[in-house]
Amino acid sequence: MDLGIKGRRAIICASSKGLGRACAMALAGEGVHVTLTARGAEALKVTADEIRKNNPGITVTEIVGDITTPAGREAVLKACPEPDILINNAGGPPPGDFRNWTRDDWIKAIDANMLTPIELIKATVDGMMARKFGRIVNITSAAVKAPIEILGLSNGARAGLTGFIAGLSRKTVINNVTINGLLPGPFLTDRLRNTAKVEAEKQGVSQDAMLAQRAKQNPAGRFGDPEEFGLACAFLCADKAGFITGQNILLDGGAFPGTL
Repeated sequence: MDLGIKGRRAIICASSKGLGRACAMALAGEGVHVTLTARGAEALKVTADEIRKNNPGITVTEIVGDITTPAGREAVLKACPEPDILINNAGGPPPGDFRNWTRDDWIKAIDANMLTPIELIKATVDGMMARKFGRIVNITSAAVKAPIEILGLSNGARAGLTGFIAGLSRKTVINNVTINGLLPGPFLTDRLRNTAKVEAEKQGVSQDAMLAQRAKQNPAGRFGDPEEFGLACAFLCADKAGFITGQNILLDGGAFPGTL
């Protein structure tokens, strides 16, 4: 399927690894010029070089920095001041008991997972509307749909972003600018492997055994492949996806048991 976005320009946040990387790969495969950003220079270069190798006709720009800081956002927007596509993504805050979280913990979570996407949207959405094309995808979490008790910082910050977008996305779509959320469940990324390793050590089993146990618990009998997530993201960015806005699409292998 030709998504009709060849030659468009995209910013993909936290795109050196995991789901952000998968989104960058998928968009580049559609002929989109990509600006990648992440904190780790080495991993970012590996991803950028792979995209260049597989997609020689596009421009790949890599910006090392922390997208959750004003300086990080400024650098990315300087490199790509008029994106047609914006993929918001940032690592989630740590788990824990809300009784132990300070105000600073909450501010850090809200800054990273709510205010950073809003700041990037604020900087780009008017230009998108003026050009009559824009696709914004916020990578949030399945916890927005089904909160996870120990992830209260993430639940709160990401739910706040989701509520904000619910209103804004109905204002931008008349100008062919859509804003949607992608809610990942268990995808086989470094983050999932690391959490499995910690749990495996607690239970005295191997990491592989813990991963196999977790995969079996999912209705699909497996974890998601990041490539699947990236392709779903690319579809939401398609030229013909302009009638989808304000939606939160859950990719979790059927783990959420609800009807809606």
